[in-house]
Amino acid sequence: MSDTPSGSTSQKSESFLAKSMVGLMFVAVSIAALVLGVVAVVAINNNDGGSSTSSSSSSAAVATIVQVRMTEFAVTMTPAAVPPGEVTFQVVNGGTLEHNFAIPTFNKRTIMLKSGETAELVVSGLEVGEVAIICEVAGHEASGMKATLTVAEGASAMAGSETTAMAPVTWQEMDKIMEDVALSFPAKTEGVGNQELEYIMSADGYKEFVMTAKIVKWEVEVGKFVDAWTYNGMVPGPVIHVNSGDKVRIVLKNELPESTSMHLHGVRVPNAMDGVDPYTQKAIEPGGTFNYEFIADGPSVGMYHSHHNAQIQIPNGMAGAIIIDDWKTIAMKAANGRTNDTDGKAEQEVVMVLNDAGTVGLSLNGKSFPATTPYALKVGETMVVHYYNEGFMSHPMHLHQPTGLVVAVDGNVLDSPYFADTVSIAPGERFTVVYTAQDLGVWAWHCHILTHAETTEGMRYMVTALIVS
Repeated sequence: MSDTPSGSTSQKSESFLAKSMVGLMFVAVSIAALVLGVVAVVAINNNDGGSSTSSSSSSAAVATIVQVRMTEFAVTMTPAAVPPGEVTFQVVNGGTLEHNFAIPTFNKRTIMLKSGETAELVVSGLEVGEVAIICEVAGHEASGMKATLTVAEGASAMAGSETTAMAPVTWQEMDKIMEDVALSFPAKTEGVGNQELEYIMSADGYKEFVMTAKIVKWEVEVGKFVDAWTYNGMVPGPVIHVNSGDKVRIVLKNELPESTSMHLHGVRVPNAMDGVDPYTQKAIEPGGTFNYEFIADGPSVGMYHSHHNAQIQIPNGMAGAIIIDDWKTIAMKAANGRTNDTDGKAEQEVVMVLNDAGTVGLSLNGKSFPATTPYALKVGETMVVHYYNEGFMSHPMHLHQPTGLVVAVDGNVLDSPYFADTVSIAPGERFTVVYTAQDLGVWAWHCHILTHAETTEGMRYMVTALIVS
């Protein structure tokens, strides 16, 4: 035991306590200064491209948090109603394309977010009423990336902050989910695109194809119906097939809520039939009709699509194929036996329209896996595939087997066809590829931008299969 008097011990304790209090006061002051510094920095950095914070007079006792998820093509918010004042938006891009989160009335927005990226946007001064939320990428708002935030007295400020993250699934659970999705292929949905359009022979010798532009409910995947802009109520529009020398008339009736026109892409037509308003024609107003007339000058692997407000009308479904002459014969002649076909004839001709935008989104012929269409061949049989890209991005299409022989690009037969297991098709391009089945099995067929073909829930979007028996 120490011999130090108790009074001395008390003095030392008091001295230590006093010093500790001084130290704590210093720490508190330092922390306060640091907090004020952070607030000042945030306030200085309050600009149109970042977040905003409210002054101390407007700050709420409890922060309101709204969790936002951006996908193709939707904006979801939890909660969708908040009290007046300051709100923190926690934004994640859960899609595959770049998106941003914007509140035009407040001139506030995040930066452009790549797939999987997150951002936080703090907005103060929200008053009772409704606030419009959009993605500012061209065409995305009109394609469905918009939402309304309700600001109301009595809305729970805690609703967002109370949201708890779901427990992560185990790898066994993930495998089961992936297996269930894969085994549901091909899932049945309403509507089939690419149906061949019958013609009427007119009195003046034209093959007359009647088409109607209209908006319909289209089932992209099981249970997911979207407002599709269509020709004849299907996505893609019907296939028009004619021969060189045919007199062709396409009668386009407009039942859309806005004007439209039609461009015959990759098809030789008179300038007055080029479909580019206001230069070659007046736009077809709602309720109007226009006749596109030309003499088929082929062979050609062409497309038709809108050329009026096209960034909305095309990705939402207004596109289709027009083929001049017999491309099963043309392609096999170009292949010249290099694919080891058993009889020198193509058993099938496939039109595959690629899309990545609009209400339809990532899709093959207007459907997303597992609702896409499978294809079937026997060993030694051949399929001629016409890839059409009507989206905003290039798509490297990959069939696991067999290797394809590229025989034509944009309807022009190549002098030197070449083999490729992955064919990259840019927007507006058409590739004609010959595939001859060689090995038994179910062979995956998909875009090789992996976010266009897979999610954590398994295969999705731009995926189908070739079944060889």
